[in-house]
Amino acid sequence: MTNDYLQSVIKQFEYYKQLGDKTFQQLSEEQLFWEYNIESNSIATIVKHLWGNMLSRWTDFLTSDGEKEWRNRDAEFENDIQSKQDLLNKWNEGWQCFFAALNSLTTADLTKEIYIRNQGHTVTEAINRQLAHYPYHIGQIVFIGKMVCNEGWTSLSIPKGNSSAFNADKFSQPKHKEHFTAEFISKK
Repeated sequence: MTNDYLQSVIKQFEYYKQLGDKTFQQLSEEQLFWEYNIESNSIATIVKHLWGNMLSRWTDFLTSDGEKEWRNRDAEFENDIQSKQDLLNKWNEGWQCFFAALNSLTTADLTKEIYIRNQGHTVTEAINRQLAHYPYHIGQIVFIGKMVCNEGWTSLSIPKGNSSAFNADKFSQPKHKEHFTAEFISKK
């Protein structure tokens, strides 16, 4: 396996982080704390859970179990985030920890074994586990954002009714290779 895998997953995670970022930009502080019902989570609660998971899984990633003794997962679902800025700080702290770990990996690391709750994973399997977990929750964040914004929502991908124009533009270009997220990720 080459570094193409690492580069690809980093781009995919950057894309999903950006979906969250662009959702937060559209929402008021009040909307970040909205809950559909008692059994649902607000965006703030989902962010707190992702933050806790990222810090636990990716701190000392290659040398300690991904479920840290200091993590209190149940408390992640009791929202105590006080403001939009607090939410953004947790969001960015979790992603910073995660990307620092990913960016430190080499191709040789991908077959190493790490543990999450004493269950062995190759590094690749652990990354793939999170590649399913984080987008699952980011999809919830985007869905809640769309519900609370309603007609005020700005699409994060191809807006409704624009698929034909989007595809016509794509097929008018020569065949080429680029990561599928390239057109959606903001240039830094």
